[in-house]
Amino acid sequence: MHAPSPSSTPYDGDRTVLQDLTRRHRDTLVRALRAIRSREHWTPYAEDPDAYGEDAAALGEQAFRDLLDAPFPLETPGRDGTVGPAPAEGGERSPYGFELGITYPHADPAALFRAARAALPGWRDVCPRDRAVVCAEFLARINARSHEFAQVAMHTSGHNFLMAFHAGAVHAQDRGLEAVAVALREQARLPARRRWDKPYGDRTLSVDKTFTVVPRGISLLIGNRVVPTWSGYPGLFASLATGNAVVVKPHPEAVLPLALTVAIAREVLGACGFDPNLVCLAPERPGELLARELAISPEVGVIDYSGGTEFGAWLARNAPGARLFAATSAVNSLLVESTAHYRGLLDNTAFSLALYSGQLCTSTQNLLIPRDGISTDEGHKSFPQVVADLTATLEKLLVDDARAAELLGALYNREMAVRAAEASSGALGKVALASRAVRHPGFPSALIRTPAVVELDARSEADHALLTSEWPGPIAFVAAVDSAAAGIALIREAVRRRGGLSVGGHTRSPEVARELEIMCAQEGVLLSLNLTGDFYVSQSSVYSDLHGSAAGGPGSHTFCDAAFVAPRFHMAEVRRWATDPVR
Repeated sequence: MHAPSPSSTPYDGDRTVLQDLTRRHRDTLVRALRAIRSREHWTPYAEDPDAYGEDAAALGEQAFRDLLDAPFPLETPGRDGTVGPAPAEGGERSPYGFELGITYPHADPAALFRAARAALPGWRDVCPRDRAVVCAEFLARINARSHEFAQVAMHTSGHNFLMAFHAGAVHAQDRGLEAVAVALREQARLPARRRWDKPYGDRTLSVDKTFTVVPRGISLLIGNRVVPTWSGYPGLFASLATGNAVVVKPHPEAVLPLALTVAIAREVLGACGFDPNLVCLAPERPGELLARELAISPEVGVIDYSGGTEFGAWLARNAPGARLFAATSAVNSLLVESTAHYRGLLDNTAFSLALYSGQLCTSTQNLLIPRDGISTDEGHKSFPQVVADLTATLEKLLVDDARAAELLGALYNREMAVRAAEASSGALGKVALASRAVRHPGFPSALIRTPAVVELDARSEADHALLTSEWPGPIAFVAAVDSAAAGIALIREAVRRRGGLSVGGHTRSPEVARELEIMCAQEGVLLSLNLTGDFYVSQSSVYSDLHGSAAGGPGSHTFCDAAFVAPRFHMAEVRRWATDPVR
C-alpha cells in the first residue's frame, strides 16, 4: 500500500482514529489490490444473508420500517425546505404497493457547493492511504447494515429480496471497495518524493522532487432507480478516494438508498476528524430538473451518471467542463447457433429472462436463432421448436405465483407493465408467450408481470427496428435470422446504435465462437459463451469482470479500470535543490 505522502498543509484528520482504521482495514485493502490485479474471485462481504446473524434479517427490516413515514435524519448545509413525503411532493412509492412517506431535506445548490468546497482542503491534503482506510470503514459500516439496505433496495427498485441483498447491498459494497483499491493503486504510480542526481561534468546536480495528488474538486453523482448503489458506488468511492468532495443527486423515486449512504458517509467522516460536508445529498422536488442545474455548475469537475441515453447525451453537450462518466442504455442479445447442452441452455435462458423481470442493464432482450434451426445434443431443433421449448420452460419456472414473485421482483416503472401488455396483445408481433400478472403473497398490491415473449423475423424492417431499440422490462424478442453471421451483424448494429453490456452465445462451432469474440472485442461488450447451470449472462463479477466499455456507444467507461479513476485527479510536481548547487 505505497502511496504519496501528504503535502505540507496541516493535517485535518484524527490521527489516533486513522491509525486504528489502518490497522483494521489494511489487510482488506491489500487483498483488494491483489484481486484487481489477479482478477480472481474474492469478496470481504458475505453474500449469504444468514452470515450476518440470526436476528439480522428481522433487525434490518425493522430498521427500514423505522425510516418510513418520518423525516429522514440528515443534516444538510443550505437547507431551504423539504422533499416529500407524498409522491406529488417528491416522495417515494414502493413497487410493492405502498408509499414510503419519508421527508428529505432540500438544499440550495449554491450552498451545497460552498459547503463542499470548504470541506475539501483537509481531505485533499492527507495521503491516499488514509483516504482509503476511511472509505474502507465507510463500506464496513454499510456492510453491517446490509439487511437494511436490502429492504431499501426492494422498496425503491423492486428487487426480490435475494437480488436486493446482492445488487443493492453486498455487491454494491464490492464495487465501492474495487474503486478504492484502483484509486489507491493509481495514486501510487509516482513516488511521493524522489532525489534526482545527474552527473554534470565533474559535478553532480542533486534535486529533490515531490509529487502530490491533486483532485479535480467537486464530483456530482446522478443516481438511477434500477441499481442506485451498485451503479453509484464506483463513482462515489473513486471520487472520495482520490480526494474529491461528492454531491449526490439521487433518482427522485429512489432517494432512500443513496440518502442512507450519505448519512453513513457523513457519520464516518465526522468520526475521523473530517468535515462531513465532503458528502452531501441533493434530492429534488417534482419538476425541478435539479440534475441539470447541478451539472452545468462550474463548481463540478466530475459527473457520474447512469440512466437514459437522452440525458447522457444532454450532459455531454451541456457540461463540457466536467469529466463525464456515463452508463446509459443497452440492448443485450443472445445468439443461439448450436449447443451441446440443450436442456441446460433452456433452463439458463429462461431464468435469465425472468430474473428481476428483465429490468437489469445486463438483461437479455433479443434471442437470435437461425431460421433453419439449430443442432443440439438431442438432435436438430427447428426454430419453432426452440421457441416452444423455451416458452414452456419459462412457463414451468413461473407457474407458481409465490416462486415467480421471488424471482421476478416488482416492476419499478408502471410503463413497463403497459409495454408488457402491448407486447402480449400482438401489437409488436406474434405472441409466443403472453405476460400475466403475479400476486405476491406478502404484498398483494405489488406490480409484478411475467415476461412476454414475442416472435420476430429479422428480415422484416419493422421487426429489425424493434430489435435495435431498447425495450426494458418483462419483454423478450425471439427472432429468426438467416445465419449465425447475420445474427452477429445484427448484434453489432444494436450495440452501435443503443449500446450493449452483455452478449451471449451458444455454439459448438469454433468459427462462430471466434467471430463473436472478434465482434465483441471490437465493440467493447462482455461476451459469455455456452453458459449453463447457475451462472448467467446478466451477472457481472466484481474485481473480475469488465462491466461497460469506453470503446464506443452510449457508455463511456468500464467499472473499475484505471481510466475510470485516474481522470479524477492529476499529479503536481515541485523541484528544489537537494544541496547547494556547485557554481
